[in-house]
Amino acid sequence: MHKPWLNRPQNPRNPKNPSESVVPIQNLYYLLCYAWNRLPEQEALLSTEAAAFQRPLELLAQVLASGTSRLLRRGLENAYSERREELGELRGRLLLADSLSRDLLRRGRAVCQYDKLGPDTPFNSLLLGTLTQLSTGRSLPAALRHDIQNLRRRFPASVVPMPLSGAALRAVRRLRLSGAEAFLLNVCELIQRSALPEAAATGRTRFRDFRRDERLMAQLFEQFVRNFYRLEQRQFRVLSETIQWRAEAGSAADLALLPAMITDTSLESPARKIILDTKYYAAALRPRYDQQKLISPHLYQLYAYLQNQPTLPGQQLEGILLYPAAAQMVDVRYTLGGHPVRVVTIDLNQPWPGIKADLLALL
Repeated sequence: MHKPWLNRPQNPRNPKNPSESVVPIQNLYYLLCYAWNRLPEQEALLSTEAAAFQRPLELLAQVLASGTSRLLRRGLENAYSERREELGELRGRLLLADSLSRDLLRRGRAVCQYDKLGPDTPFNSLLLGTLTQLSTGRSLPAALRHDIQNLRRRFPASVVPMPLSGAALRAVRRLRLSGAEAFLLNVCELIQRSALPEAAATGRTRFRDFRRDERLMAQLFEQFVRNFYRLEQRQFRVLSETIQWRAEAGSAADLALLPAMITDTSLESPARKIILDTKYYAAALRPRYDQQKLISPHLYQLYAYLQNQPTLPGQQLEGILLYPAAAQMVDVRYTLGGHPVRVVTIDLNQPWPGIKADLLALL
């Protein structure tokens, strides 16, 4: 979990954000799938692995195009939408005031309001709007823009594109989508978060590399690790939990002043419980007086979790601090307060099978 007190200056010899050196674009699809609690799909894997992407936006556009193509083959979801039209016959509810003000009744016409089942849903409109933005800009290779333009033509004519914006995303998210639609909505949101207006304020947009957003990547790394274990192993129950302080005070108000302790990932079985804290940092060590040292706030935080965590009889409590490997690889083990603790890095720059094997080996 990204903590506000972790925004302290990093070692100037190392990059502040590890993403540029440790998360290659080809691995981003895996990271995003697991972060959004969805297993990678074979068709999307083939399309993303076959392309040599130069920027993350190209990967996002390819993933969005592949997912949209599958939705169109399956058939877009339909929903009832409210329509208001001038008709030559009564349908639904007659809007008498509108009809009289336009003198329609004398001509045998009326303004009616009715519900119509069709594909012009908020999600489909937002999806089409996002594809329109991607295809009309100059941020993607011409071949990919051409593919997206062809994809847009496969949408039913009744679907009206909705411009991609924060307000539109919030409105669609309130629908609580699931499955492929929820995944593609996350892709649209990441595209929107990566878009910046042109300096000339012409209404056009340019795109930045979202891997440079330290807070966003910290959230994605945390969610990636937690959901990877939810999907890829069955030995442990996986959750994020709030740990209560083993503390006493004169009043409940005093206890309420204590900061919340919320784990990034807790893995629990009858025999073991592992508190795993992810830290999206350029290095697991910092120089201090010409020596490399572990980052003390990270270790103190995990130690506090372990000291306040109740366990079942016969259950071994353990802690893991997990960093992406950038400046150096680290794998050290301790016993702190009677609990095994491991500080370890994961190399996100290696091929995916190696990442998967290393994560499973941590358990």
